[in-house]
Amino acid sequence: MAIGASQPFRPTGTATLAAGTSPAATALQGGGDSVLVFNNAAAVAFIRFGTDATVIATAADTPIPPGGRMLLGVNALVRTASAILAGGAGSVFFTRGDGSVY
Repeated sequence: MAIGASQPFRPTGTATLAAGTSPAATALQGGGDSVLVFNNAAAVAFIRFGTDATVIATAADTPIPPGGRMLLGVNALVRTASAILAGGAGSVFFTRGDGSVY
């Protein structure tokens, strides 16, 4: 791929996290160097990635607005995602795959 080239996102697996005001973690599914995060909750979700189930998201981590999505690059060691909501409860979806454009 040429430097600066954009590649469409190609999903390989999705993990659904039941999130709330306490941090929760889930194993990522599939493989690839990108993760598309979709916050299906009515509150801001804060997310963090890690190498194992001990990863814990806090309100100081990356925010995803309600109904928002973000495509992030990750390395091969990332196996787990964690999220915490600013309020209430809802689902946060983590879809792993390859590509740089959604």
